[in-house]
Amino acid sequence: QVQLVESGGGLVQAGGSLRLSCAASLSINTMGWYRQAPGKQRELVAVRTSGGSTNYADSVKGRFTISRDNARNTVYLQMNSLKPEDTAVYYCNARRRSGVGGCVDYWGQGTQVTVSS
Repeated sequence: QVQLVESGGGLVQAGGSLRLSCAASLSINTMGWYRQAPGKQRELVAVRTSGGSTNYADSVKGRFTISRDNARNTVYLQMNSLKPEDTAVYYCNARRRSGVGGCVDYWGQGTQVTVSS
């Protein structure tokens, strides 16, 4: 199995910054971040492959940056210009190929990000 360990969440005022980290126990091609706010479904924040391909939610483009350290099997999320609506539990995600045309998702335990006005 793959284990994911997140860190870096906390409380910050609007306009501030946080940096999240996620370390995987194995090398995974695709890693990223999702978030879930109270009363809402989990949504994609950002994803990055080991080759450098990225995808961001429209709501965070220009403010968040995802990066990877492939040697350490670690993915980061630099969050700048934070807004109260960014408040959520952030989950690290790792996806790897399984069989023909299939995939398996692994999730971290989540880290709370709270942005105050």
